[in-house]
Amino acid sequence: MPNHRLILAAAFALGGVLAAQQPTAPATPQSAPVPNSALGKLPLIQFEDATDGAHIHFTHSFGSAKLGSLLEGTGSGCLWFDYNNDGWPDLYVETGKPLDDSMHPYPLAAKPDPAPHNHLYRNDGNGRFTDVTRQSGLDPDLYSIAVTAADYDNDGYVDLLVTGYGKAILYHNDGNGHFTDVTEKAGIKVDGWSISSTWLDYDKDGCVDLFVGRYVKFDPKYRAYYAPDNYPGPLDYEGETNMLFHNNCDGTFTDVSQKSGIGTFVGRTMGVTAADFDNDGWDDIYVSNDRTENFLFRNKHDGTFEEVANETGTAYGQNGESTSSMGPVFTDLTGRGWLDLWVTDAHYNRLLRNTTKMGFEDIGAETGVSQVNAQYVSWGTGIYDFDNDGEPDILIYHGGLIHLIPQEHTLFRGTGNGHFKDVSTEAGQVINMRTTARGACFGDYDNDGRVDSFVVNLGDRGKLVHNVSQNTGHWVAVKLVGAMRKGDHGSATSGKSNRDGIGARVEVLAGGRRRTAERVAASGYLSQDDDRLHFGLGNATTIEKLTVHWPGGKTQELTNLAADRVITVEEPR
Repeated sequence: MPNHRLILAAAFALGGVLAAQQPTAPATPQSAPVPNSALGKLPLIQFEDATDGAHIHFTHSFGSAKLGSLLEGTGSGCLWFDYNNDGWPDLYVETGKPLDDSMHPYPLAAKPDPAPHNHLYRNDGNGRFTDVTRQSGLDPDLYSIAVTAADYDNDGYVDLLVTGYGKAILYHNDGNGHFTDVTEKAGIKVDGWSISSTWLDYDKDGCVDLFVGRYVKFDPKYRAYYAPDNYPGPLDYEGETNMLFHNNCDGTFTDVSQKSGIGTFVGRTMGVTAADFDNDGWDDIYVSNDRTENFLFRNKHDGTFEEVANETGTAYGQNGESTSSMGPVFTDLTGRGWLDLWVTDAHYNRLLRNTTKMGFEDIGAETGVSQVNAQYVSWGTGIYDFDNDGEPDILIYHGGLIHLIPQEHTLFRGTGNGHFKDVSTEAGQVINMRTTARGACFGDYDNDGRVDSFVVNLGDRGKLVHNVSQNTGHWVAVKLVGAMRKGDHGSATSGKSNRDGIGARVEVLAGGRRRTAERVAASGYLSQDDDRLHFGLGNATTIEKLTVHWPGGKTQELTNLAADRVITVEEPR
């Protein structure tokens, strides 16, 4: 049987420092694969389908008899977060559901009972999960699309924002396994179709603010389209504005969409992430739009933003066109201390190198990433060192755009200096099995030092993709805890960071090599990853220095740390 991957890829190729201190409670080293001491032979990155063994039984629904609208085809996302603070990442997965028959071109003759709903799976710490959705209160009556998480009130428990068609819902973590809908109380009012959203402390007052992306002004009655297109596309509907809510540090938010300048831009948001791309110490916001130029909102440090995507080279595709951009990821590919940008797409995925001069250059073609993936529609994605050899790798999930066309997925191994090699065919059956993927979230759910993922498949079973790579290198994961506490008065001069450490920059020096990462909230398509920053260390068994640049302004250094464990770092108060 011919290798379709290689044939199609070839065809497209032609076309102020504090004293060093230890964490207050260093984590116990977790069991990890014994690395090849010389790493002379590169480890084989492999994954397996662990869904059944983990007792995760989730099937996504787009709510109708067959795919027939933009709403149904968008899919849903997922989230890894430790809602009960036991050190094991738990999983929240979202789904659509049958709405009123007028909302679906092909409504179901008989509605399922019970109706499809979102699921919260508690990690039991033994490779298995327990469905605790009902007792958690996290089963909203909502056609759910995306999710993002943060401890918005700094009480030590992570909260959730669930977005979807018609509204967004803010859930407060009550600390006892239950979540309460506090949307109205908190002053979060979002109408229309909310989609990917994120948290960031844009004014550095120690309380995370909320950016809510919105897609299009969807009209279910509009049915003018060409039959081969299957249903009207994004350009058949009016675009939408996004929203920004300022956290008042008292459990409430104020809508500052217009005041900040965010609300003046109309787009068709798909993916959102926030990080400090220009290294000025203030987080910026990147929005990937569908068939509309992308947005890069640069933080002006005064509560307002300026849109700089065009001048930074992040607005359009490789040929200057508005593409179907999906999931954005900020990452430091080569340890330079500057964040590069990766964006999945319905055409050529974009790998954008930060020039360090307020701009980006597309290096997708020269690294071989764009050509291979041009044959697919790319959605959920993550950049992690899956084999812990010291080089970041890229995993991308694919699926048909407007038809339920299953596609295999892609794994690129980092070969050094920001270059990659397609190693998909040897990555395991779960990667080569064709599905119609949408959102994906990444995290080390079994704490073995190897990053795993969960992928939501449109109208089908989701998959827990377990990293079973052998002879991998050493690693460290960093859990950040900011100094801000519930009830503290928030101000830009307080010097305290939000409890989640969102916006903190972490540098790891090990084996004479520096690696950097920023703690972000949402990343990729409709989803959010494990909040612990993961670093592959190759042969290094000791971390010479770990530096945290907190968003509150402090710099903290820790020295001579053992590898192969999770380290919790608390910001000094």
